[in-house]
Amino acid sequence: MLDFIRHNARWLLGAFLLTLFSGFGQTFFISLFSEDIRSSYDLSDGQFGLLYMGATLCSAVMFLNVGFVADRFPIAAVSTVVLAALALACGTMAVSSSVWLLGVCLFCLRLFGQGMMLHVSQTAVGRWFDAERGRALSLTSMGLNLGESTLPTLVGVATLWVSWRYCWAAAAMFALLSIPFCFWLTRIPREPTVSTSKKPQAAIGKHWTRSEVIRDKLFWFACPGMFAPAFIITAVYFNHQHLVGIKGWPEGSFGPGFMVVSVTMVLSKLYAGSLIDRYGAIGLMWIYHLPLGLACLLLALGQSVVFVYLSMTLIGIGMGFASSMTGTVWPELYGTKHLGSILSLVVSGIVFSSACGSGLTGVLLDAGIGFESQLAFLAAFSLLSAVMMFVVSGRMRQRLLSTVENSPAE
Repeated sequence: MLDFIRHNARWLLGAFLLTLFSGFGQTFFISLFSEDIRSSYDLSDGQFGLLYMGATLCSAVMFLNVGFVADRFPIAAVSTVVLAALALACGTMAVSSSVWLLGVCLFCLRLFGQGMMLHVSQTAVGRWFDAERGRALSLTSMGLNLGESTLPTLVGVATLWVSWRYCWAAAAMFALLSIPFCFWLTRIPREPTVSTSKKPQAAIGKHWTRSEVIRDKLFWFACPGMFAPAFIITAVYFNHQHLVGIKGWPEGSFGPGFMVVSVTMVLSKLYAGSLIDRYGAIGLMWIYHLPLGLACLLLALGQSVVFVYLSMTLIGIGMGFASSMTGTVWPELYGTKHLGSILSLVVSGIVFSSACGSGLTGVLLDAGIGFESQLAFLAAFSLLSAVMMFVVSGRMRQRLLSTVENSPAE
């Protein structure tokens, strides 16, 4: 592992930083200011949830039409533009005073933070690495874990002394200062080492285009399971302050929980990366639904604050596997030539699912449906998703094995 990191430090660090700065557009970061935002703009839970959902849905639609740039332009150029746009969104968030401008800021944060920043990082790693793609994605995706483990604490301390808007100004400054360094790290592409493992590779057959993927039935059967984690995590993160209130837990109970998520995600990503490099990602697609479902069940039924840390541990395990799968399943199944366009389709679905996680839960809360009941439903849905993904992964693996057997010998 250390030799791998040392020999590929430039590319790993570049993708790691892009993933780290995506945190400014993630729900875990934005939700830290949810009470301040609702108070400043006089919004209810449902109103803010719908605004957040609308901004995220619009960003998903836009992302679907701009994700291809990662295929057509150098990674360094794309990352520079995305970082600059993210910095502008953070800066505008610091000075916004109207609801419509808040909506624009949320749209840009979701598009350039949650969407494009992760997309560029995953596309770059998926193209730069082959034999050790799982390990590379596991390492670079830890940038988001670093953000999840440090940003809530930093924001909590900062807001004791300054207004929440200064936190967004600081985020804008850090994003701008990172642009030259990220450009230098990513300006030279890496030539991938061809895999010699036993796992089947789509590249042995052909590299699918996005239009071909859209016509593939297996893709659509896999989508609900692949998109479910985004819905669940957004629902929990976005409403964690509400959950603390109805459970009667101490304020800030979820703060250490984010640290727990980060630690367990790092460990599970390392383990998932080694499994993916050895056996492939497709056969593991169903596993992460089980800990996510159990986490929702514990949050729904548990009354002690201990259940926060138990559930966040399970969320970390599930998300560690899920995040490792997102960038590895599709290159295995469809190849890497059109990976940017394919990933833009996938990430748009993930962003859409994330939007529904915030919007629908807020509407249901305003309608009188308790969040504990919603969590119980999500637990049942996760179990159903695990069963469905087990069946789908088996079909995908059969197709890839057939492709390998029918490919001409070189």
